[in-house]
Amino acid sequence: MKTYTLDEVKDKYIGKKGTAERDAYENELRLDLIGEAIKQARKERKLTQTQLGELIGVKKAQISKIENNLTDARFETILKVFRALNAKINFNVELLNQKMDLATE
Repeated sequence: MKTYTLDEVKDKYIGKKGTAERDAYENELRLDLIGEAIKQARKERKLTQTQLGELIGVKKAQISKIENNLTDARFETILKVFRALNAKINFNVELLNQKMDLATE
């Protein structure tokens, strides 16, 4: 019986890295991880969704949607949530080796 790596399975069933389908999958996975981090931090702070929503000026439903990745929350809202949770935020930006042509006049 042959075994496959996770990347091999993703390549076969979702698409190779760089394809639109794979990029969408990876993006959704990242959003799921952010939502789960928010839920975990909220629970560690012993806050309800309603209480967290009140801290940042949104309704409980909005917090629920963010935690469950049911909405495309604004980046500003995500930052407000983490600030209200007194959580340290780190973002990693990786530039790919893509040639950029800059127009000059």
